[in-house]
Amino acid sequence: MARIKDAAICIRDLDWSETSQIVVLLTEHHGKVRGLAKGSRRSSPSAIAKFSGGINLLNSGQVMISTRRGAQLAAVTEWDLQDDHYHLRTSLRAQRVAMYAADLCGAMLADEDPHPGTYAAVVELLATLADDAAIEHGLLRFQWRVLSDCGFKPELERDVQSGAELTPARAYTFDPTLGGLTSRDGMGDERWRVRGQTVGLLRAVAGGGELADADAAGLARANRLLGVYARSLLDKELPTFAAVLPG
Repeated sequence: MARIKDAAICIRDLDWSETSQIVVLLTEHHGKVRGLAKGSRRSSPSAIAKFSGGINLLNSGQVMISTRRGAQLAAVTEWDLQDDHYHLRTSLRAQRVAMYAADLCGAMLADEDPHPGTYAAVVELLATLADDAAIEHGLLRFQWRVLSDCGFKPELERDVQSGAELTPARAYTFDPTLGGLTSRDGMGDERWRVRGQTVGLLRAVAGGGELADADAAGLARANRLLGVYARSLLDKELPTFAAVLPG
């Protein structure tokens, strides 16, 4: 049995009994961990001492976990709440985006596969969501970072069909199967037309540039493109997708 201590964000929680819960935690150095927190809902002094602040969806904290080879669930033995991200309760849009982020991480990551880049992206997004004016910018950066960290960074500079450098155009075609742009027109459901403005926004994100001048419609199109690309990779629609990225 191995014991680990790590920073974590709760991306899913389920009641297991009146006093315990099953949680999915995104940890900084140990990836996504599914665990059983026995007694985490008790109100006794000993339980409060072990699970300070409680484990709730989208809370951040320091966690102590015991893992055993072959076990479906780890044992969550301690939790120290660091941030309950109260601002998510004051903005419906921020809350929905945060829940979508939790769903995306849960679906994209394999259990116990370390992805510190994705963890850092979630931390940054949750902080950004405190500013209503920055929500869409934060969502775009978050989706880009998660796709890139998981090995699915969209190709924006070279034609994914021919390999040639893309020339400036008013519109491109995005091929989700090949994972990037092509200048060739495509027909059917497996290719999507993309405006040059949208590509410009994604290139700015890829280069770490500013998005302050981006208009709301452009951000919405860029966010939806990355969301639909993730949906294609996962071959399923996340429960929060339609509320966050309506088409």
